[in-house]
Amino acid sequence: MLKIGVLGAGHLGKIHIKCIKEIKEYELVGFYDLDQQNAQKVEEELGVKSFPSLHDLIEIVDVVDIVTPTVSHYSCAIEALQKNKHAFIEKPITTTLDEAAKLIEESKIRNLKVQIGHVERFNPAFMGAAPFIKNPMFIETHRLSTFNPRGTDVPVVLDLMIHDIDILLSVVKSKVSNVSASGVSIICDTPDIANARIEFENGCVANLTASRISMKSMRKSRFFQRDAYIAVDFLNKKTEIIRMNEVSEQVDDPYALILDLGKGKPKKQIFIESPEIQSINAIKTELESFYSAIVNNATPPVTIEDGYHSLELAYLIISKFRTE
Repeated sequence: MLKIGVLGAGHLGKIHIKCIKEIKEYELVGFYDLDQQNAQKVEEELGVKSFPSLHDLIEIVDVVDIVTPTVSHYSCAIEALQKNKHAFIEKPITTTLDEAAKLIEESKIRNLKVQIGHVERFNPAFMGAAPFIKNPMFIETHRLSTFNPRGTDVPVVLDLMIHDIDILLSVVKSKVSNVSASGVSIICDTPDIANARIEFENGCVANLTASRISMKSMRKSRFFQRDAYIAVDFLNKKTEIIRMNEVSEQVDDPYALILDLGKGKPKKQIFIESPEIQSINAIKTELESFYSAIVNNATPPVTIEDGYHSLELAYLIISKFRTE
């Protein structure tokens, strides 16, 4: 059993606390929140000890779960690592790439595990689709949200699009060759709507759209590859796989979907599948996966380097707002 402490007890921090309480492999020692009034309220509501000092909590645990505002991710994580504690850090990893690089260096020197909370990797719809995604050549994503004051201190790229950036980099095994993007500020001082076109050296192209001022919520991604199309609905937890296989003989099934591509070309049969999606708590699952990585000395599913590369691409996209 690993002793764990949660740093930050805001909206998401409370969810983390509730999930950890359900994971028997962790001993939840307590939490720290800068807002003492909120800390007292959470302590009473969830029955978990509130620590008046972040430092005191870090000292007595094996693992820290950092769910504070992004601006404090680095200070919390570097202290935890320097005290030889494993760290789970909510996305985005840090505010700057320099901070992220320093955390990578510190974790390697001390041989500590760090996992970044890109939770959509654990979305059951994506987990159901992942085995079918092989060398996609065009990817389109839409992540739209109704307005919520939380997260509006940063551009929508860091608030919402970064989820899809992480998914994108996890499935395209090639280097980025070119990025073009546009962003518009409507309510906030930073862009509320953004679109990015990302080109890779292997020829794959991704078109990412994110908005936090939409009339409805949507979190959909579409992956197009040779002989297959995969649609993932992250919000409604649904996946659809459309595959095509060559057929050389007459198909007996009268309801089979057959494409006749013309003289001299093999016919193709269309298969439509909807994989059974397990009902899981993605946040609980990612925290369980971090426990497993620590005790088995394995690589976390979402590494600290993954967090760095997602932030790197996010800032490259943001830089295009000012120059193009």
